[in-house]
Amino acid sequence: MGFISYSGRDEQLSPVSDSAPGPWRAPLAAGPLDVTLTLPGSKSLTNRELVLAALADGPSLLRRPLHSRDSALMIEALRQLGVGIEEVAGDGEFGPDLRITPAELRGAVAIDCGLAGTVMRFVPPLAALALGPVSLDGDPHARARPMRTTIQALRDLGVEVSDDGRAALPFTIHATGRVAGGELAIDASASSQFVSGLLLAAPRFEAGLTLRHTGDRLPSMPHIEMTIHTLAERGVVVDSPEPGVWVVPAAPIAARDVTIEPDLSNAGPFLAAALVAGGRVAIAGWPRQTTQVGDELPRLLAGFGATVTREHDHGTDTDTVVVDGGSGVRGGAALAAHDLDLTIGGELAPTIAGLAALADGAMELSGIGHLRGHETDRLAALADDLAALGGAATVLDEGLRITPQPMLAGPWRAFADHRMATTGALLGLVVDGVEVDDITSTAKTLPEFPELWSKLVASAGSPSA
Repeated sequence: MGFISYSGRDEQLSPVSDSAPGPWRAPLAAGPLDVTLTLPGSKSLTNRELVLAALADGPSLLRRPLHSRDSALMIEALRQLGVGIEEVAGDGEFGPDLRITPAELRGAVAIDCGLAGTVMRFVPPLAALALGPVSLDGDPHARARPMRTTIQALRDLGVEVSDDGRAALPFTIHATGRVAGGELAIDASASSQFVSGLLLAAPRFEAGLTLRHTGDRLPSMPHIEMTIHTLAERGVVVDSPEPGVWVVPAAPIAARDVTIEPDLSNAGPFLAAALVAGGRVAIAGWPRQTTQVGDELPRLLAGFGATVTREHDHGTDTDTVVVDGGSGVRGGAALAAHDLDLTIGGELAPTIAGLAALADGAMELSGIGHLRGHETDRLAALADDLAALGGAATVLDEGLRITPQPMLAGPWRAFADHRMATTGALLGLVVDGVEVDDITSTAKTLPEFPELWSKLVASAGSPSA
């Protein structure tokens, strides 16, 4: 089995990518659901572990990694820089394991970031340690994603970067094989990935790094905590003497064999489906201890009225998380409207917005202004897509106000954004005739989404698998 290849999207807001077969009609739920699913590995953990393995002091093995467009782009970027990455047989149902062999990083290469924020923010600090120029570019919309912080951070660390004044992709890093490190101040208000990218490479800087965030806000703190945890597991202890300051020592990064957790954020639309269609949806293999922001889902879904339980997976350190949505929206149940601050986990916002559009009153989702700089402007995209179905949403400075309205058949544009596509599928469980223009965009982090969604819908009224 070879690595899966994923083509880029040709237009920033193209209705259908070249790789898409055409609009995908989201299936209605015929009855209450009853299904248990397992999900592939976490994109966030896979790409962090790939970077650390590339910088480690020996070979590492990643068990059950994610195989998706984002991880394929990271793998190819590291290979371009000289890192050895090979597939080896594993026990996962979603593809082979990966053995990563570090090597001296080489320049004179061009890297395709696609639309992957982890590639465009994690690779540049690592590429600064190569010898020779490293050029980076990506999909058309990637050129609109915020990159000023990464570019300026490298310059402040003494690394020459050519960007023709764009402060965005494409740009070229003129790497000399070393980064001095030291003290650095950045504004990471637009994305926690700016912090994580620097922390991951910092142990290889000559003086390590003392990093200070200067902005008013810092979204998605769990992702930074995830980065710090993965570093600690490889022997690099990051100190945080005060909020927004991180001290990373110059230190070896230990080689390590690691098993990647399932992607809990990708569980969002599946678990939320129980509230929409009614019935029971369970996700097996849920880690008992995790830094993934998707671990907030049980709490968030309970707030809408779901009954959430955790059943221990015997002989493991994981649980099966079970969401019981009762009769669901399909059966006439009301979803409890309530305002939510999603600063801690903006990537969960599209799923929560889908539920808010079906709630029993208006809801305001705040703390997600930074979603304007994701794969697409998710705030505008959600408002536009809901309006296309007859719904109503107002874009605010830091979020959305969603007022439930009766919704009818209509188009749902993915905007090449996996989480937009899955939200269309979620609403399609009870809104007949939702047509997602590009369901293949889910290949960014979950290529198996259509297959898994079909299994979920097929469970309606049948015993659990």
